[in-house]
Amino acid sequence: MQPLLVGVDVGTTNIKAAVFDQTGHEIALAKAKTPTRYPHPGWAYYEPDEIWQNVLEVIRSVVSKIENPQRIVSIACASMGEAGVVLDKAGNPIFPIIAWFDQRARAQATQLASRIGAEVIMRITGLDINPIFSLCKIIWIRDNQNDLYIKASKWLNIADYISYKLCGVMATDYSLASRTLMFNLNELRWSSEILNEVDTDINLLANLVPSGTQLGFILPEVAQVTGLPPTTIVSAGGHDHVCAALALGVVSQGTILDSLGSAEALFVPIEQVVIEPDLCRKGYAHGTHVAGGYYVMAGLFASGIAVEWFRESIAQGTSLEELIEEATHVSAGSLGAMFLPHLRTANTPHNDPLSLGAFIGLTTDIHRGALFRAVLEGIALEIYHALDVLSEKYSVNDLKIIAAGGGVKNNLLMNIKANVFGRPIIAKSIEEATTLGAALLGGVGAGVYTNAKEAALSIYSESRVIEPDEKLMRIYADLYNEIYKYLYSSLRALNHKIILLLK
Repeated sequence: MQPLLVGVDVGTTNIKAAVFDQTGHEIALAKAKTPTRYPHPGWAYYEPDEIWQNVLEVIRSVVSKIENPQRIVSIACASMGEAGVVLDKAGNPIFPIIAWFDQRARAQATQLASRIGAEVIMRITGLDINPIFSLCKIIWIRDNQNDLYIKASKWLNIADYISYKLCGVMATDYSLASRTLMFNLNELRWSSEILNEVDTDINLLANLVPSGTQLGFILPEVAQVTGLPPTTIVSAGGHDHVCAALALGVVSQGTILDSLGSAEALFVPIEQVVIEPDLCRKGYAHGTHVAGGYYVMAGLFASGIAVEWFRESIAQGTSLEELIEEATHVSAGSLGAMFLPHLRTANTPHNDPLSLGAFIGLTTDIHRGALFRAVLEGIALEIYHALDVLSEKYSVNDLKIIAAGGGVKNNLLMNIKANVFGRPIIAKSIEEATTLGAALLGGVGAGVYTNAKEAALSIYSESRVIEPDEKLMRIYADLYNEIYKYLYSSLRALNHKIILLLK
């Protein structure tokens, strides 16, 4: 009897559970919206119990679709990074989960820079200081909700929390620890140096384990609710983008993953970590791969989110298909309109929490289709800018680009990307790469695979190649080199004034 593996993905937009066989073939999928609250501009949070109940529901739903659930041997969870759950001594949540993109901890980020020094933190963690990282959120809670903070016993990343609720064991894998600003990347341990400087007890953090570590068996009450066999093994999962890289076979040097979701990540595996403070200052992140080794990652915080924002706010709910059709009939360059996709602050290579999004080059000739094409071009140009700057430190110009995620279904976006990048892009057919990556780590913990790299080699997937067009490549090269490279810096001072005036 061939074993089946369950993967869970708690993402920015959706919570998913899927069942796969050993070759990565998807047997069943269930999903629910990630319930997000927006109490103030720049703030966002999740209720822990709502997240957990939705996880239970998608697991129950997906297991109900399996003819013989007894074949299920393992489960593991991937999640967005930076966000965490504060638990009391009884293991109950005592505060909402501050979303990864929430900006309320700006003051705490500034305090960290002055108290410890950005350079020191970079060399320990491989990250620059940014209010999205977990440590800034923890300090914010201490500063603003101290009556609750003094009851805090543990901080768990979202995937850690789901694993804990599944099997009763608290642990954090290295890939999610890499997103906390509290992890010594070179030594794979919590940084007592940083924690001592900010008077934070190291016991607030869970034990560290490699991704794919077996944590325990599913709790009987969870098995009963979900239909999972009581013999199901729960393993440590990891950071969503890194789990996706595993499923797509991006586990060693020679490839780049362009992961297109609500946010977008350029993921470059490296064998040994050499922390480059200059890259950290620009927002590039160093971290640990769930398959072993390390990575350098660039991010675009509002990729798919920018598309949805335009569709809902500007196009008043017009279908994506209709918008793509309109944009397809607009020539490259969008009639002069350009878009800076900083809807959730700036990202690499700018690393500016005060940056804002913008349209420029507007005239009465610009219609909805041109504006939408400008959004797609802005997404492509922005992530290419991140790769362009990364190429100054790493040899990435000849690496194979693999694209995956919901965005690869947008053929116009992928054609624009190939022409902006100036090289072919291999679009993988694995739609649920993050969920599959989590499932593979569950399989490692259950002994289905010897290790994560073996698991990645077991996966079969179809792909298509998007070839660039020489004429369009030249057009986008000119747009990038003559205009887009300078768009952020030209708007920076004005955006900062807007933020300060509206505080």
